[in-house]
Amino acid sequence: MTFRTLAAAATLATFATNALADDTGTVQIFYDLLSNPGSQEHVATFQEATSENWESLGDYSGENKSREAFLGQMGGFAKLIPDLNWDVQAMHQDGNFVTVRSRATGTPVAPFFGVDGEGRSFDIMTIDIHELEDGKIIRSYHVEDWAGALQQLSGR
Repeated sequence: MTFRTLAAAATLATFATNALADDTGTVQIFYDLLSNPGSQEHVATFQEATSENWESLGDYSGENKSREAFLGQMGGFAKLIPDLNWDVQAMHQDGNFVTVRSRATGTPVAPFFGVDGEGRSFDIMTIDIHELEDGKIIRSYHVEDWAGALQQLSGR
Protein backbone atom coordinates (compact mmCIF):
# COMPACT_ATOMS: atom_id res chain seq x y z
CA MET A 1 0.00 0.00 0.00
CA THR A 2 1.19 3.46 -0.77
CA PHE A 3 1.14 6.34 1.68
CA ARG A 4 -1.71 7.94 -0.29
CA THR A 5 -3.80 4.79 -0.07
CA LEU A 6 -3.19 4.55 3.68
CA ALA A 7 -4.04 8.23 4.19
CA ALA A 8 -7.25 7.87 2.17
CA ALA A 9 -8.24 4.75 4.13
CA ALA A 10 -7.60 6.53 7.44
CA THR A 11 -9.66 9.51 6.33
CA LEU A 12 -12.56 7.27 5.29
CA ALA A 13 -12.37 5.33 8.55
CA THR A 14 -12.46 8.56 10.57
CA PHE A 15 -15.39 9.85 8.50
CA ALA A 16 -17.28 6.57 8.93
CA THR A 17 -16.69 6.57 12.70
CA ASN A 18 -17.91 10.15 13.03
CA ALA A 19 -20.88 9.50 10.76
CA LEU A 20 -21.90 6.48 12.85
CA ALA A 21 -21.53 8.18 16.24
CA ASP A 22 -24.94 8.65 17.82
CA ASP A 23 -24.81 11.37 20.46
CA THR A 24 -28.57 11.78 20.82
CA GLY A 25 -28.65 9.74 24.04
CA THR A 26 -26.04 12.04 25.56
CA VAL A 27 -28.04 15.09 24.51
CA GLN A 28 -31.24 13.60 25.96
CA ILE A 29 -29.53 13.76 29.37
CA PHE A 30 -29.63 17.57 29.08
CA TYR A 31 -33.45 17.50 28.72
CA ASP A 32 -33.83 14.95 31.50
CA LEU A 33 -32.13 17.50 33.78
CA LEU A 34 -34.35 20.35 32.52
CA SER A 35 -37.44 18.29 33.38
CA ASN A 36 -36.01 17.27 36.77
CA PRO A 37 -33.94 20.30 37.81
CA GLY A 38 -34.02 19.45 41.52
CA SER A 39 -32.78 15.86 41.09
CA GLN A 40 -29.21 15.28 42.26
CA GLU A 41 -29.13 12.11 40.17
CA HIS A 42 -29.91 14.11 37.01
CA VAL A 43 -27.34 16.75 38.00
CA ALA A 44 -24.65 14.06 38.34
CA THR A 45 -25.60 12.49 34.98
CA PHE A 46 -25.54 15.94 33.34
CA GLN A 47 -22.06 16.57 34.74
CA GLU A 48 -20.87 13.25 33.27
CA ALA A 49 -22.39 14.10 29.85
CA THR A 50 -20.83 17.58 29.64
CA SER A 51 -17.24 18.71 29.54
CA GLU A 52 -15.80 20.47 32.55
CA ASN A 53 -15.66 23.68 30.47
CA TRP A 54 -19.19 23.28 29.02
CA GLU A 55 -20.89 26.59 28.35
CA SER A 56 -24.43 27.74 27.68
CA LEU A 57 -24.92 30.43 25.05
CA GLY A 58 -28.41 31.94 25.10
CA ASP A 59 -27.79 35.43 23.80
CA TYR A 60 -25.11 37.65 22.38
CA SER A 61 -24.30 39.50 25.60
CA GLY A 62 -20.90 37.82 25.71
CA GLU A 63 -21.69 36.44 29.15
CA ASN A 64 -21.94 32.71 28.60
CA LYS A 65 -23.01 30.54 31.52
CA SER A 66 -20.61 28.00 32.95
CA ARG A 67 -21.80 24.56 33.95
CA GLU A 68 -21.88 25.60 37.62
CA ALA A 69 -23.88 28.78 36.89
CA PHE A 70 -26.33 26.79 34.75
CA LEU A 71 -26.83 24.20 37.49
CA GLY A 72 -27.44 27.01 39.97
CA GLN A 73 -30.12 28.42 37.67
CA MET A 74 -31.71 24.96 37.36
CA GLY A 75 -31.90 24.73 41.16
CA GLY A 76 -33.84 28.00 41.18
CA PHE A 77 -36.16 26.74 38.44
CA ALA A 78 -36.87 23.60 40.50
CA LYS A 79 -38.30 25.78 43.28
CA LEU A 80 -40.01 28.33 41.02
CA ILE A 81 -41.53 25.87 38.51
CA PRO A 82 -41.89 22.50 40.25
CA ASP A 83 -43.81 20.98 37.31
CA LEU A 84 -41.30 22.15 34.66
CA ASN A 85 -41.27 19.75 31.73
CA TRP A 86 -38.99 19.95 28.71
CA ASP A 87 -40.34 17.55 26.07
CA VAL A 88 -38.13 16.77 23.08
CA GLN A 89 -40.22 16.98 19.91
CA ALA A 90 -37.45 16.32 17.35
CA MET A 91 -33.72 15.64 17.47
CA HIS A 92 -31.29 15.58 14.54
CA GLN A 93 -27.56 14.92 14.51
CA ASP A 94 -25.19 16.21 11.86
CA GLY A 95 -21.56 15.41 12.64
CA ASN A 96 -20.66 16.83 16.05
CA PHE A 97 -23.85 18.89 16.31
CA VAL A 98 -27.26 17.80 17.61
CA THR A 99 -30.21 20.13 16.96
CA VAL A 100 -33.28 19.81 19.16
CA ARG A 101 -36.78 21.25 18.93
CA SER A 102 -38.56 20.95 22.24
CA ARG A 103 -41.54 22.17 24.18
CA ALA A 104 -41.22 23.64 27.66
CA THR A 105 -44.24 23.78 29.93
CA GLY A 106 -44.76 24.73 33.54
CA THR A 107 -46.70 26.64 36.16
CA PRO A 108 -44.63 29.08 38.24
CA VAL A 109 -45.54 29.19 41.94
CA ALA A 110 -44.21 32.75 42.35
CA PRO A 111 -43.61 35.77 40.08
CA PHE A 112 -41.61 34.74 37.00
CA PHE A 113 -39.47 37.44 35.38
CA GLY A 114 -41.62 39.94 37.28
CA VAL A 115 -44.96 38.52 36.11
CA ASP A 116 -47.34 37.06 38.67
CA GLY A 117 -49.03 34.33 36.66
CA GLU A 118 -51.76 33.79 39.28
CA GLY A 119 -51.66 30.03 38.72
CA ARG A 120 -51.39 30.25 34.93
CA SER A 121 -49.10 27.96 32.95
CA PHE A 122 -46.89 28.48 29.92
CA ASP A 123 -46.24 26.29 26.87
CA ILE A 124 -43.38 27.45 24.63
CA MET A 125 -41.16 26.19 21.83
CA THR A 126 -37.39 26.02 22.22
CA ILE A 127 -34.57 25.36 19.77
CA ASP A 128 -31.12 24.19 20.86
CA ILE A 129 -27.91 23.23 19.11
CA HIS A 130 -25.49 21.12 21.13
CA GLU A 131 -21.86 20.78 20.09
CA LEU A 132 -20.10 17.57 21.11
CA GLU A 133 -16.49 16.48 21.26
CA ASP A 134 -15.35 12.98 22.22
CA GLY A 135 -18.90 12.04 23.21
CA LYS A 136 -19.40 14.97 25.62
CA ILE A 137 -21.41 18.15 25.17
CA ILE A 138 -18.97 21.06 25.11
CA ARG A 139 -21.36 23.89 24.21
CA SER A 140 -25.11 24.44 23.99
CA TYR A 141 -26.69 27.25 21.99
CA HIS A 142 -30.32 27.85 22.87
CA VAL A 143 -33.34 30.00 22.16
CA GLU A 144 -36.56 29.84 24.19
CA ASP A 145 -39.75 31.82 23.64
CA TRP A 146 -39.73 33.42 27.11
CA ALA A 147 -41.61 36.45 25.74
CA GLY A 148 -44.42 34.08 24.75
CA ALA A 149 -44.31 32.49 28.22
CA LEU A 150 -44.67 35.89 29.90
CA GLN A 151 -47.54 36.77 27.60
CA GLN A 152 -49.33 33.52 28.52
CA LEU A 153 -48.66 34.06 32.24
CA SER A 154 -50.01 37.63 32.12
CA GLY A 155 -53.28 36.39 30.56
CA ARG A 156 -52.90 38.26 27.27
